[in-house]
Amino acid sequence: MKGWQFVDTNKPLELVEKEDPKAEAGKVVIDMKVAGLCHSDVGVLRGEGWKALLGELFVIMGHEIAGVISEVGDGVTDYKVGDKVAVCPTGPSGTAPGYAYDGGFGTKVLAPAEDLVRIPDGVSFAAAAAGTDAGMTSYHAAFNKGGIKKGMKVGMIGIGGLGQVALEAAIAQDIEVYAIDTNPKARELAKDLGAAGVYENVKEIAEFEPEVIIDYAGFDITTREALESVAFQGKVVLVGMGKLETTVNVTSMITKQATLVGSNGGTKQDIEDMYTLMAEGKVSPKITEITFDEIPEGIQMLEDNKVTGRLVANMEE
Repeated sequence: MKGWQFVDTNKPLELVEKEDPKAEAGKVVIDMKVAGLCHSDVGVLRGEGWKALLGELFVIMGHEIAGVISEVGDGVTDYKVGDKVAVCPTGPSGTAPGYAYDGGFGTKVLAPAEDLVRIPDGVSFAAAAAGTDAGMTSYHAAFNKGGIKKGMKVGMIGIGGLGQVALEAAIAQDIEVYAIDTNPKARELAKDLGAAGVYENVKEIAEFEPEVIIDYAGFDITTREALESVAFQGKVVLVGMGKLETTVNVTSMITKQATLVGSNGGTKQDIEDMYTLMAEGKVSPKITEITFDEIPEGIQMLEDNKVTGRLVANMEE
């Protein structure tokens, strides 16, 4: 098998060949079809602090996985060869592909069966890969941590790979969403998806008194201004890790009795719920495809903010 391997911070990914993995007890081998690329991949490559999240180096990156099972280990009874599956990167095993073990930027992956999610009919491998992180993380932050539901006014900051999926899911459930993004293309996308309003600055939505604001960007000022713009006793959910530190106006946070909640990843159920919306045609994430060979260039595209929607690598091209 081949794969793009993390070597060290600020070093380019290294293309390597390894012996094909063999199925182990409780695990399956997945032949990769599509791997998703994520802004956190940029973080791993550029930020020294991310190394604490990695297991034994060197590791093939890629935590958004969609493929077909080619081998099943002892004790695995719920899945068989030929099943179309994705891997929950924050699943019950507590181990994440691309971090704790070789991930989706390789042509084969050995993954714990307990972390698998079936890909239903009507959901492409590309959408399924995006759904494992962009879908799961955005859904969990909005609907579980944020508790958004019909009748609420909600702000969403960052209509990129995460935000656009959450926006579609919210609109499918008749939730009034005000979208914020500095990128004009992202604002246009939010408008096309049906956002109630589209803005460049977080403070512009304060007049609507949103009960919940989800910050999918996390660029310091976005979180601070979200806390200043949310309604009385409102909630801000922080998901994005654009910057790993932020400052807040404690006066407005205290007087508003606002709540700031962190959200990371999600559950297999979040992925299944997102796949259901995809299969029903209610969520269709905007996807840009590249090839396996273009994965390093794809990460650079993300770093340069040149991707609208979600970026995936078709491993078969």
